[in-house]
Amino acid sequence: MIKKFKRPVVWIPVVLVLFSGILAFQVKNDKLFALAKNIDIFATLIRELDSYYVDEINPDELVTIGINAMLEELDPYTEFIPEEESDDFRMLTTGEYAGVGALIGNRGGGNMILMPYTGFPAQNAGLKIADFIIKIDSIDVARKSTSEVSELLKGPANTSVKVTVKRNTDTLQFSLIRKKISLKNVPFYGKLDDKTGYIKLADFTTNASSEVRNALVALKAQGADRLILDLRDNPGGLLNEAVEIVNLFIPKGKEVVKTIGKLQNVNYTYKTTKTPIDKEIPLVVLINERSASAAEIVAGALQDYDRAVLVGRKSFGKGLVQTTIPLTYNAQAKITTAKYYIPSGRCIQAIDYAQSRENGSVTTVPDSLRKAFKTANGRVVLDGAGIEPDEKVSEITYAPISYTLVAGNHIFDFATQYFYKNKSISDPMTFQITDQDYEDFKKFLIGKDYDYTTYTEKSLSDLEKYVEKEPYYEEIKAQMEAIKAKVNHSKENDVDTHKKEIRKILSEEIVSRYYFQEGMIEAGLDEDPAVELAKSFLNTSSKYIKTLTASAK
Repeated sequence: MIKKFKRPVVWIPVVLVLFSGILAFQVKNDKLFALAKNIDIFATLIRELDSYYVDEINPDELVTIGINAMLEELDPYTEFIPEEESDDFRMLTTGEYAGVGALIGNRGGGNMILMPYTGFPAQNAGLKIADFIIKIDSIDVARKSTSEVSELLKGPANTSVKVTVKRNTDTLQFSLIRKKISLKNVPFYGKLDDKTGYIKLADFTTNASSEVRNALVALKAQGADRLILDLRDNPGGLLNEAVEIVNLFIPKGKEVVKTIGKLQNVNYTYKTTKTPIDKEIPLVVLINERSASAAEIVAGALQDYDRAVLVGRKSFGKGLVQTTIPLTYNAQAKITTAKYYIPSGRCIQAIDYAQSRENGSVTTVPDSLRKAFKTANGRVVLDGAGIEPDEKVSEITYAPISYTLVAGNHIFDFATQYFYKNKSISDPMTFQITDQDYEDFKKFLIGKDYDYTTYTEKSLSDLEKYVEKEPYYEEIKAQMEAIKAKVNHSKENDVDTHKKEIRKILSEEIVSRYYFQEGMIEAGLDEDPAVELAKSFLNTSSKYIKTLTASAK
């Protein structure tokens, strides 16, 4: 009996393996056939449209629209990059391009210089913020779009370009030599006090880790023995740069992030490979809802190793990895190929795009399905919704009048006027406009349009719509009008009511005229709630240490 049943027991697994192999082969063949069939249908449709459609069509434009519509069904990060957009894509990933080194934009009267980058041709030649660009070489650009003006300013490195601008009542011409422009990942670093160093990391393009390393070494040489790393508003970028930055603070051989996808060749564990610059320096990392991707890897890995206290607001939640795939005719595709997992084992991806595709709506991971993980010290952290800070800071809100004054360019224009009346100001951290300056600003606003709707006005307007339908409306109409009159009277005084807020915005804008991007960042650190909270952790070692222990949660 035993011998009789031996043979079937041995052969059953073999048969199952063969059957599953055949089934997998069949499924693969079916998928390949479906792919080939649909590609053939798409190509045939384009040919027939080109032949029979009543009007002339642009095949390139139509196919690009079709491709983009298809990719929209996946996730926002899977993109088609045609050949003509390759230069822009390269600039986004490397931070490099050839041009004059200036941010330009339209401020109502035409395109102007919004920010000349320090050390590059535009700034070296003497172009200033608020210079209206009226001609590039012999081309009149007064009516051209911002993108058209930008393209004319770009060109091969070491080529010349003449820029004619309107500055106040003067027309000036500048001769510039285009240079290779490498945008800074660290636009500013410095000491906030005798011991606290600060590094603003704005991006993760090529050399981001080198810039952070250099800033850290310089700050330590200046006596900084504690550090704030600011990742707020950082959209992320190159994964290897994130790994290198984490390596500045944690020992060699530690896991920073894993990428796991459908194909074996995208599965990889990234570890630190170098000796850190400083694995002991007290560190606070600032994050917010616009900190994404590589910024979240840095913040999350440092949190998982209990190497830094995180301060701010919950990060964006982008845990998807993109790979650039070359296509025919010099086109490219940026395709989501994996998800990344930080040392505790959690994935920070906040939106489930696979679920979103099924019902057409964006689906976030519900709290009930978020899994708990632990940091090195045993602190509980959750997956599925970005990186949560150890200490939260409320978002700064501004009064409607402040938004209106900025949107109407009144802040911008007054700062320009101030710049041409005052040759110099104090350093960015200490500069504040005087009471007399503010009175001058109020006079500057006379006759200018800066109407806006206050929160109270909006609420009253909504209330009135409902009350008008009620039978007692006539009885309270006079009282409603009286309230509206009082609100309007208060609105007239909003420039004084919100003086402190508006003064700070004005001061920062004025600083940019003298100290450019670096100065504007430095000026913004004054009275920054997140920075102040970070300093409180660094100044109180017991508070810092307690936050990084399991008993803190």
